[in-house]
Amino acid sequence: MKLVSFLASGRASYGVATDNGIVDAAPFAADLGATLKEALARDSLGALADRASGTPQMLAWSDVELLPVIPDPQKILCVGINYLSHVKETGREVPDKPMLFARFADSQTAHDGPIVRPRASERLDFEGELAVVIGKRARHVKAADAFDVIAGYACYNDGSIRDWQRHTSQFTPGKNFSQTGGFGPWLVTPDEVGDPSALSLTTRLNGEIMQQAINDDLIFPVPNLIEYCSTFCTLLPGDVIITGTTGGVGAFREPPLWMKAGDVVEVELSRIGTLRNFVIDEES
Repeated sequence: MKLVSFLASGRASYGVATDNGIVDAAPFAADLGATLKEALARDSLGALADRASGTPQMLAWSDVELLPVIPDPQKILCVGINYLSHVKETGREVPDKPMLFARFADSQTAHDGPIVRPRASERLDFEGELAVVIGKRARHVKAADAFDVIAGYACYNDGSIRDWQRHTSQFTPGKNFSQTGGFGPWLVTPDEVGDPSALSLTTRLNGEIMQQAINDDLIFPVPNLIEYCSTFCTLLPGDVIITGTTGGVGAFREPPLWMKAGDVVEVELSRIGTLRNFVIDEES
């Protein structure tokens, strides 16, 4: 099942994505939850699938504006330097523990929405990544049990303002400029994805492949990340773990390659889909 969050005639909702349109969950909101995050908290996805298989209200794709898959996660935990290929290009040592930083919910943008290059910098870089969405309250989860708390997966572009990222050893400023984190196009439930370490990841800039890898290059696989994160905090339904990027980012190319207004950037994950964004300059 593919799940989206969206706006329709100014109304926020969520639903099931199909080839023919979106099954709007709004008629079932009282029972299932008013948002996708709330539906995850109520464990309502099975009931939503049952209702979507009947004759529900269907919205045309052209009548909706997609939102980030989870517009308002309580936590977005990002993993830095988590692919061996990325470690190699950065010249860093292989980390002993996951290198984590936080992204704020209001720094996100949706599929087919703009990534904004800020006035403060021209060093806007792309990072294609796998996003893991938590489906159950989780604390002290062992890696062997981690898949039990996953609601699904999505594509993420962890857009980075590199000079601001490098002001100190902490990445937070460069990872939280407004509308730099692409999240979409939808959440795909685990039954359609299978083993996330077998997924292939491709990032394209204006149609040219920039990054390409199989997720078995991850230093800390998804189950280990959930075990680590759930040890120091309680993961809640709708929380997001962004698992890191592979080699090929613009900052380590010769010469460096920065995104600019008019560029189109795509992050594709096999068995999930393709997240597409266009780049604009921040208004003065």
